[in-house]
Amino acid sequence: MMHGAYEHLLIFGGVCVAVWFLVIYFWPRIFLSVFKRAILVQGGPDGPIPINTLYAEPQAVFADPLHPPAGGSKLWTTGVNHDTLLTVGWLDLRTRPQILHVPAMGGRYYSVQFVDSSKNVNFTYVGKRTTGTGAGEYLVSGPRWKGVVPQGMTQIFSPHNSVLVIGRILVYNDSDLPTAHDLAKQINVEPFTIRRPNH
Repeated sequence: MMHGAYEHLLIFGGVCVAVWFLVIYFWPRIFLSVFKRAILVQGGPDGPIPINTLYAEPQAVFADPLHPPAGGSKLWTTGVNHDTLLTVGWLDLRTRPQILHVPAMGGRYYSVQFVDSSKNVNFTYVGKRTTGTGAGEYLVSGPRWKGVVPQGMTQIFSPHNSVLVIGRILVYNDSDLPTAHDLAKQINVEPFTIRRPNH
């Protein structure tokens, strides 16, 4: 009798371990799937955020995150940011790269985080600590793109065609919010096209 109970305990333990490993393996994808839906379907107070578009957190939400305007999702209110404005978006690099534009920040702290959606792993950053605070253009390309990077651009190689982008920009104080928000809105992306020289 004890032998049968021991076998059942071993089977139950094995199943628990297998389920645990499955949860650990698939959890990043589940989490990012929910986050992707929050961005592309529910969006912000103004509605869904289209693919290959970056959207800056509204000033009103940053100023009072506990009482955001009606509409949109709770994407902006899941965590209270006391000193950084958020910018988010989802990139699809299957058909062509995207160009990230960053304005001159004048020494202000900011970061743009790139997340591999297949593994929930940050694969690079653009920002004060990595690329400085000058204006810049970055060509974000997928794993199969073989084109030529235009002069003056820095390539960001993505290991996956689906990329989560999270930008953060420092707000010094209440009176600085409009300036910081204007800079946040200037962090944007556009599809890459071959630029012809002017004659």
